[in-house]
Amino acid sequence: MTTTAMRPSAAGGPPAATPRGRVLPPPVTGQELVLLGVIALLWAALAVTTPAFLTAGSLQPLLVATAPIALVGAGMTIVIITGGIDVSVGAAMMVCSVITAKALVGAEVSLGVAVLLAIVAGGLLGLINGVLIAYGRVHAIIITFGTANLFTFLGLRIFGSGTVNGIPGTLAFFGRGPEGRTLGVPHAFLLTVLITAAIWWYLRHTAGGRHFFAIGGDPVAARLAGVRVQRRVLLAYVLTGLLVGLGACFLIAQGTSTLDQSVGSGRELAVIAAVVIGGTSIMGGRGSVLGTLLGALLVQSVSSGVTQLGWKSQLSDLFVGIFIIVAVGADLLRARTRRNR
Repeated sequence: MTTTAMRPSAAGGPPAATPRGRVLPPPVTGQELVLLGVIALLWAALAVTTPAFLTAGSLQPLLVATAPIALVGAGMTIVIITGGIDVSVGAAMMVCSVITAKALVGAEVSLGVAVLLAIVAGGLLGLINGVLIAYGRVHAIIITFGTANLFTFLGLRIFGSGTVNGIPGTLAFFGRGPEGRTLGVPHAFLLTVLITAAIWWYLRHTAGGRHFFAIGGDPVAARLAGVRVQRRVLLAYVLTGLLVGLGACFLIAQGTSTLDQSVGSGRELAVIAAVVIGGTSIMGGRGSVLGTLLGALLVQSVSSGVTQLGWKSQLSDLFVGIFIIVAVGADLLRARTRRNR
């Protein structure tokens, strides 16, 4: 009898049974190579039009701004691979940010305690989403749209009537200053890359990781194959919540000593844009956290470029929207091609 193992498809889709020893799909997909090419062309064009773009003073803030979007995007990638979505991450980041900021001001907690507090808060919010979606059997967009409003209300109540002032530099390790980088590379971005690499390895090389793809491809078939669908879906949202908490620390470190109620606003749109542009199918079953990292870098590069060129900020939304439409269109064409084979 030939021993078989589950492996992801070449497009990053649901697992298929193949003999052990078969070579895994390429670690970098065509979509990711295209993104690398687009980013390279964009950076080259910006270097010509705004020579300051490729300087450390420009690239370091760009990488710092990319970090929270890519980090939360890694969790969102898993959620969307399972066929779900989480539109509450922006509101959850606000809650985690204000809780952590108030702890820094009131109790003057250490770096480790502040990060742990934010991660635990994010994990609890993710747990709420996960339980309602996995065991309530209600579509994720309905649940997370509702919890987004609940989280926003909670965050505003914690904020009170104003801002959080006098935040100490405890989280400067993740910030834009000299203490926030090593050899010129921001710690926030380095940590994001490491976490993304760990998730990439887990999704690619473990049975548990491939179960997420199976759920997105066909949850009924996955359940019949022995996959604990509800537990996996719950895990996807809890993991996203944990990353939201860490991302909130990155956001606090980016700013000044003041945190206002706009923190986290619109972040869910940037995260989803990065995931979709990165090649993750909005229909589930296929995706890559590496693509999401590149998608986040592209989104932030466009925003930075528009700012440095002195153009209206709305143009960055226009360009990102075009990228999303192209990415979704390409995904639909790939899906139609597979059906017609």
